[in-house]
Amino acid sequence: MLTQPIPADKDTPSVPPDASARFVQQVAIALTDGSFVKLVLGKPQHEQENAQLERVTARTVMIRGEPHISLLWHYQTRDITKNLRFDELLELLPAWLGQRFLQAHLQTHSEELQLAYSRKGRPSLRVGKLAAPGIPTANGHDRAKQRPCELDRPFWDDLGLTHTVKGVRTLVPAMSRKWKQINHFLEVFDAALKSSRLAESPTVQVADFGSGKGYLTFAMYDWLHTQGKNPSVTGVELRDDLVKLCSTAAARNNLAGLHFTHGDVRSYTPARVDVMIALHACDIATDYAIHLGLRAGAAIIMCSPCCHKQLRPQMASPAVLRPLLRHGIHLGQEAEMVTDGLRALLLEAEGYETQVFEFVSLEHTSKNKMILAVKRAHAPSATRRAELLEQVADIKRFYGVHEQALEALLCPA
Repeated sequence: MLTQPIPADKDTPSVPPDASARFVQQVAIALTDGSFVKLVLGKPQHEQENAQLERVTARTVMIRGEPHISLLWHYQTRDITKNLRFDELLELLPAWLGQRFLQAHLQTHSEELQLAYSRKGRPSLRVGKLAAPGIPTANGHDRAKQRPCELDRPFWDDLGLTHTVKGVRTLVPAMSRKWKQINHFLEVFDAALKSSRLAESPTVQVADFGSGKGYLTFAMYDWLHTQGKNPSVTGVELRDDLVKLCSTAAARNNLAGLHFTHGDVRSYTPARVDVMIALHACDIATDYAIHLGLRAGAAIIMCSPCCHKQLRPQMASPAVLRPLLRHGIHLGQEAEMVTDGLRALLLEAEGYETQVFEFVSLEHTSKNKMILAVKRAHAPSATRRAELLEQVADIKRFYGVHEQALEALLCPA
């Protein structure tokens, strides 16, 4: 149920409810139909309690399988994250608008809404349509699904995703799930690209480690072209037969900026990487991939980890948790959570806004977690970085972990 704005008291300028109420309503709709991309609250009122607050950024995350809003409070010397349920945000938002914050910006897959308050407290709302293709609603009713990726590309025949009969190209029925997963990935990447420094860049260099049969690699290259970019996309794969297959398909379709090469993430050194992708890199190969992205100063790092083996044998279960972690499945889940939680903290310490959320696997496995990191415009303060690294140290001490691969790569002894 949509919460209406809190009425102004006698000491507060009278504020017409229409613009602010409409903005809150659009936030509620975007959260409900899955079109929500980002919410930014700006121009904070400089009261004593928030004198150093610069802005608040809100994104959706999954926590214990439930959707939440993750609020990142950006202060001059530190960042603080607070997670809320959707209904909790909608209860708080009317009271914040026009009082704690004088500007608010909502981005959905199809619109941008800008709410601003005048000196007299009067709100105004501007709505702009985005040029990018729309994203379907969560329930899919009353409108055809629009996908970021186009099915009519001839290279899909070469990769076995489609087949063409009498000039008509159709999706192979057995590949329908994979097609949906590819498009889901591109939707996530689209939101990350818009919030990164690459949003206005005419060129984008992508490295896709463990590219396999190249479905995602081809899709990324083609989609970036549709966004007006000049992409250079490289798929790095250990299996020579797949490198040959993809290279042949790229050459046959005259995709000059798409390349495939044999290589290992532990030793491969690209000249430049703006976007680093590593899906289902086994165990510490994910750490090597993240480290490569960090060394290259990548604007976007996207990983779907697999096989969290390094920490599990190191972890000494705290006494209070032993009755729970004596079950192998629970210990494995705990090891995954600790491993990816440490990776996220280390990425934040290196200057990235990081999310860990549920993602449908491209390889049809139960490993469906995504680590998404977007490089911030400014590095964290020394104080904030020290806080994050201390959190890493505290977690390691709690679980008895003596070594984590990404930390070791960043801080070699």
